[in-house]
Formats: sequence, structure tokens, C-alpha cells
Amino acid sequence: MNAWDQFIGWLQSLFQPTKREEPAAALAPHVLLIIFDPVIASAGGRKLSQVLGWGKVDELCRQCIADLHECSNGIVAFHIVQQITVDAWPVKEDGFRYDGETYLRNWRNRSGWHEPDRADYEAILAEFDLLKRVNTGQIDEVWLFGFPFAGFFESRMVGPDAVWCNAPPMVRTDVDRRFVIMGFNYERGVGEMLENFGHRAESHLKYVWRNIQSEENLWERFILYDKIAPGKAQCGWMHYAPNSIKDYDWGNRTKVLSGCDDWLYFPDFRGRVRKVDCFEWGGGEIRAHHTWWFKHLPKALGQTHGIINNWWWYAIDPNAVH
Repeated sequence: MNAWDQFIGWLQSLFQPTKREEPAAALAPHVLLIIFDPVIASAGGRKLSQVLGWGKVDELCRQCIADLHECSNGIVAFHIVQQITVDAWPVKEDGFRYDGETYLRNWRNRSGWHEPDRADYEAILAEFDLLKRVNTGQIDEVWLFGFPFAGFFESRMVGPDAVWCNAPPMVRTDVDRRFVIMGFNYERGVGEMLENFGHRAESHLKYVWRNIQSEENLWERFILYDKIAPGKAQCGWMHYAPNSIKDYDWGNRTKVLSGCDDWLYFPDFRGRVRKVDCFEWGGGEIRAHHTWWFKHLPKALGQTHGIINNWWWYAIDPNAVH
């Protein structure tokens, strides 16, 4: 190779996408599970979830973990390494806390909820020593479980150069790496847990693909649905199936053309297009739609435009999101 060819090769290298380290074969985050389930003295000392007949957190977590493991073809295997049940009401950003009588009255009246609703995340970090637990490698993320109006975000990223994760980032330099705090509601089901994870994945992948323009942005192609791209629908996103015409319209029976099958063979795009409707993803059931969507999320080897073809890596590991 002559000097000119070497110069041209060097010049071309300046414009090549940055190579990214391939992920491990499996992602197995260690989870700290914190359940806010206060005891209601006036109800015989039963916990709030028992008084109102809400779901059992252990079973919700078991099913959600199993769904994500199956949808990712075994790539993702969350492990709950510690569970803490708290007999307390999480404090709000302005210092307010509910008590049993106030909460139950508001719930029965469907009114009277405190504003601002948001829980004090700084207090949660401090109370449970979360930064130290992450720094020492005890945990990789946190799952908060609470009741309606507990004030939790569905997901929130904490740490150095933290970015939007369906909630404002908590940028902290006193922790060695990023981690995500998930927020769940034991009044609801596994489908809603999966939706929280879906919005987390959407936030992360949108950020990862942010510098890839136009049709080369495969994330923006993946989430297309017929309403905004007639005849070009792909997999849609958490709120919109390929044929949805409004938020949460997962039960629409209208058939539309979709390239969703192509994503099962990613990155081998061959224009696999066919008509689909809601019976592909459960006929309107939230959990069925979300597992269908996750099963189409790419999980291949290699890279495209310098971005790992295993999109689960970005969805799960906040430290991969650059």
C-alpha cells in the first residue's frame, strides 16, 4: 500500500462509526426490590395491599422476569438479590406523607390526592443507601413497588451523565456507574410492568440512535405504525400497535400492511410484508401485546452503523447507552 492509499484509509477511518464493545451472551442484573406496603392499624393491622385486595408482588415479579427472559430468547435474566418490605408511606418532594385513613378515604372517593405527587427520590437514595450498594457491586438496579399515587416514575436513570429514561435523569458523580430505578404498582398487573420496561427500552434506544439520520435510523423505522406511515408500518411502540389509531388501541381489528416479520430476522431485511391485525398480539390484552413487541426487538450478533444489533443490551444496561 502506497502513502496515498494509507492517507485515504486514515481519512475514511475518521468518518467510520465508533465501534462498540459486544455485550455478554446474557444480561443478569442484580435487583434490589423495595416494597412500600404500609400496615393499616384501623384494618386489624393488615397491609394496604391486603386491605384493598391488590396483587402479590412476588408473583408479579416472577411472571415479569419470566416474560422478559422468554422474549429475549434467554438473554435477559433478572435476579432479585434482596427484598425489603417497608411499613411506611414514601415521602413526597414537599415532605408530605399519606397516612392510612387519608389514603383509604381518597381511594374510596376517587379524589383528594396530594399535589405534587412525585416521591422524593433523594430521600429514597439516602434511606436505602443505594449509591453504596451500586458502588460495591451488590446491586445493578432497583425496583420500587407501591400503591396508586405513590409518586414513582415508571423508570428513572441515576448516575454519571444519566440520560432521559422515561423520566428526568438524576445526574450523580458520587456513584461509579449508572443504574435504573423502576417504579411499579401492585394494584396493576404484569402487562403494566412490561409497559414500564418498554418505555425504558424506547428511551434508551431513541438516545442510542439519535445521531443516525433519515431512513438509516433503524429505531425510528422499527416503531412506525400505519397511522403515521400508511402502508409502511413495522412494529409500533408500547402505546401503538401497527394498526392502532389512538393510544392503547391494541384491540383494533383493522388489517394493515406491516413489515414486522422482517425484524425477527434482523438485520436480514428482505421486505417481508403482510397484513396484520390485533389477533397477532392478543386481541387487545396488554401483556400479550407487549410480549409480542418485545419478541420483535432485535437480538442479533454484529453491528449496524456502529450500533450493536442486540438491542436488548441497550434496553437493559444503562451503561451501554451512549
